[in-house]
Amino acid sequence: MDRVVGDLMHHGVMTCRRDTPVQDVARFMADNDVSALVVVNDDEHVIGLISRTDLINARLYEQYWKHWRGLTAGHIMVTDVVVVSRHDSVQVASKLMMEHRIHRVVVIEQQNGGQKPVGILSVTDLVRDIARES
Repeated sequence: MDRVVGDLMHHGVMTCRRDTPVQDVARFMADNDVSALVVVNDDEHVIGLISRTDLINARLYEQYWKHWRGLTAGHIMVTDVVVVSRHDSVQVASKLMMEHRIHRVVVIEQQNGGQKPVGILSVTDLVRDIARES
């Protein structure tokens, strides 16, 4: 039987809002040892994702560097977030990560016309699962 995303994912999601200052995003990631935050709207629906890599890339671009103190998550978040359901197969999620060259997918549930984040499945989770199989 195929394993499903819900078997391996991290339950619960750390989030921020579009207007969260990037310094706060970076501090939260460092303090909680997480590599990404899901950006949500007032209805707690996914509108973006901001990763450590996004933070570093923003500091590399001169036009952002000049305005670093005024940047928010909304300025540097990725809006084409790759999502899966907890019922999707791990194989489907893995294929999406490979195709999009990303390190994580956001696990969502449809709620009130939007996508509520309920977990994260990362490449680290997939590697741990492979290690358990041996």
